[in-house]
Amino acid sequence: MKNVIALIMAGGKGERLMPLTKSRSKPAIPFGGIYLLADLSLSNCINSEVYKIVVLPQYKSQTLIQHIESGWNIFSQPLGHFLRIVPPQMMSGDKWYQGTADSIRQNLEMIEAENPSHLLILSADHVYKMNYASFKRYHEANQADVSIAVIETDKSVAREYGVLQVNDDFRVTGFQEKPKNPATIPGHPDLCLASMGIYIFTADVLIDLLKSDDRPDFGKDILPSILKTHKVIAYPYKRENKIEELVFFTDEGGSRAERPVEVAPDSGYWRDVGNLDAYWNANMDLCGLTPYFNLYGVRWPMRTTQRQFPPVKTLSVTEPDGSLLHGVARDSLVSHGCVIGGGSVRNSVLSYNVSVHRGAEVDEAVVMENVDIGRFCKIKKAIIADNVKIPAKTTIGYSPKEDRRRFAVTPRGIVVVTSDDIAKF
Repeated sequence: MKNVIALIMAGGKGERLMPLTKSRSKPAIPFGGIYLLADLSLSNCINSEVYKIVVLPQYKSQTLIQHIESGWNIFSQPLGHFLRIVPPQMMSGDKWYQGTADSIRQNLEMIEAENPSHLLILSADHVYKMNYASFKRYHEANQADVSIAVIETDKSVAREYGVLQVNDDFRVTGFQEKPKNPATIPGHPDLCLASMGIYIFTADVLIDLLKSDDRPDFGKDILPSILKTHKVIAYPYKRENKIEELVFFTDEGGSRAERPVEVAPDSGYWRDVGNLDAYWNANMDLCGLTPYFNLYGVRWPMRTTQRQFPPVKTLSVTEPDGSLLHGVARDSLVSHGCVIGGGSVRNSVLSYNVSVHRGAEVDEAVVMENVDIGRFCKIKKAIIADNVKIPAKTTIGYSPKEDRRRFAVTPRGIVVVTSDDIAKF
């Protein structure tokens, strides 16, 4: 992967993730307690030995830039490695990035100076593990000009993605960008082949295309127009993507043991965190004994900027009647700095520096950093934004009518709580 440059699209507004994106871009939203969404694509690059990375931010980018600069400065310039953060420079005009293709076109001078063999196009707001080296080998084995990672998805949600049609050799014969009536897989009327927004181009091909075509977007403009002039191949992600890992288990003697597996259970996992329900679901997929997406992998680790907080603390608190309320977290991810003082946390993800006071119950919630949950609160199926102080005895997620009166509520019924909401109490 020595001559591959990864170009990570990190400019998404994330309008469907409001209010979480009120002051940050979509790739900078916290995930899994200690990560930002952008950390996952960056980690996949490092694990795939892609050491030339360009991040292309745009809207509300300060949080993301600070995060990357403080914790991802791990590259060796003498070896030709780099991670560059490149906001719109307006090198070829007076406009910001107009789309995925345009963001690369505006930086062609920098890209050509590196003389890459391949260009890997990624998104900074997907949850997945992907071996990009395997992706490149597939691309080369098929002598493709461009390869598109694809995944089977239900027809009901396929209209949110690019939808592909392929022949028996997985050569792409049709491409619909967010169609109202998506084409289905032959023999499977309820399934579609969706683009994951992950592409690998032979570098000369992409550079020539961007110089000869000034349209702004890959999915909407460039890719559908080259199906007859270039070899465009679909990469079946669930079939081809193989993440080697160690699986831990308890042996007959009751001790922890491990065994290697060639294909980790979450090798086929992929989620586009495009709205609040998807965001909540992706965080819930991290919880439990056998999570759908495992952050505790050894051979394919997820990296981030580690914040300086003390260890997690749980406390048992004595009530006036002499009874004990134990601080407990079950099937949850609890980040540094959290204190659970006589409260109960179940199937939840707590970011840094969260306090759960006596008698409080937190169930199936995503709680961002610096949140204070007062005594005897009851919270269920919620997203709590950062810096929220929830008053004692507040109930959230138990009365749909009351929740909709006070907070934003998603179509699935997830309650989203911000400091502005609490200030109205």
